[in-house]
Amino acid sequence: MRTFIGIDLGSTTTKAVVLDENCDVIGRGITNSRSNYATAARVASEEARIDGRFTLFRRALESGEANGALVQAFLGALERNFRLVQFLEQLGDLEETCLGQLKTERFAKVADKMGEALNEVFRRLRAEAADLYAPGAVRKSDFFRDIAGSRFHVHADAVAEESAVPHEILLNAYDKSIIDVENRPPSGDMSDKFHRAMERVLEIDPHLIDGANDVPARIENTLGIELEETYLVGTGYGRVTLPFSKEHIRSEILCHGLGAHMMYPKTRTVLDIGGQDTKGIQVDGSGIVANFQMNDRCAAGCGRYLGYIADEMNMGLHELGPLAMKSNRPARINSTCTVFAGAELRDRLSLGEKREDILAGLHRAIILRAISIISRSGGVTDEFTFTGGVAKNEAAVRELRKLIKENYGDVTININPDSIYTGALGAAEFARRAVVS
Repeated sequence: MRTFIGIDLGSTTTKAVVLDENCDVIGRGITNSRSNYATAARVASEEARIDGRFTLFRRALESGEANGALVQAFLGALERNFRLVQFLEQLGDLEETCLGQLKTERFAKVADKMGEALNEVFRRLRAEAADLYAPGAVRKSDFFRDIAGSRFHVHADAVAEESAVPHEILLNAYDKSIIDVENRPPSGDMSDKFHRAMERVLEIDPHLIDGANDVPARIENTLGIELEETYLVGTGYGRVTLPFSKEHIRSEILCHGLGAHMMYPKTRTVLDIGGQDTKGIQVDGSGIVANFQMNDRCAAGCGRYLGYIADEMNMGLHELGPLAMKSNRPARINSTCTVFAGAELRDRLSLGEKREDILAGLHRAIILRAISIISRSGGVTDEFTFTGGVAKNEAAVRELRKLIKENYGDVTININPDSIYTGALGAAEFARRAVVS
């Protein structure tokens, strides 16, 4: 089966989209961006192919004996257990790498005690792994580094106290190991992982395929379908670092414009707020870019700026929007300069201003800056599409809707749940067009 891959190497996350010859999205994948963009691209594209397998499973099972509810239940269980298998493999790699640190001179005097403490930490991590992927389990992130890191810290704290091994030394071994592990995509045969995941599913709940005995055979047949990487196009902040020839690279502007058009064919104006830049793009009826503007080199008002604010307030990035939504009286923020943001934030907090009011003001300032960029590109034309990671921030969306209405009246505003993949989608379509006329 011929597939076409688009990879968007952002400064914060790297996204991949796989299309088939009919321009249908087969799979999507995302991972943390790293200093090693080649690894990030490989991991994201592998995640997209895994997601593509589940799409093919769904198609195969929906045409078989099983009813819709059974298909959804089975595929949900299969994906949870596949992710568990993958997590345990990476956890094993992390443990081996941490223990390998003990062979260095730095840990020579405490190697034995540290080895015992690390073994206990990882024993506890493995013991709770199934619960992390149980039905209904809530995870703040699906990235291995985030899951393993948060749980490692919890168990290392307890084990350090019990074993008299300094907590800082255990964390030091983790910090020195996680980057290496993260830069090694999960190894092993993909089909074998799916087989092990299916064995776990049927062992836990064999009744999931009652009345549909052809499920294992259909899964097996689908695993036999080769997902051929026919053509690949890269875009995004880190695209120039990839070992691609020029014909395999497209600009972010072109990819976001085309990707937004594919999601919403009537789109005429696109706003993308990413980790490092903000783009206002005007496209025609075919998704071709007619005009655009970007912010200058300053990252004010972008995802990195919000990340800095989250760090200053000792909060998670995902917590900013919900807290800002609680405000009924947004503060008037003088600047969105990242350099001065920390000082202004601390001053306002010391004067007794509420955190939610400060954050609401910050979100409004960010969107005001974005509206200014859009106006320089040609203004807002119906329909308007908001893309990028910040499009998932409800406070940013609220301010955007207000300001668009105030300045341009009633305009259709499109925000897709998969908007973070817009650039990768456009890149994948460029890849498809390079082969399929």
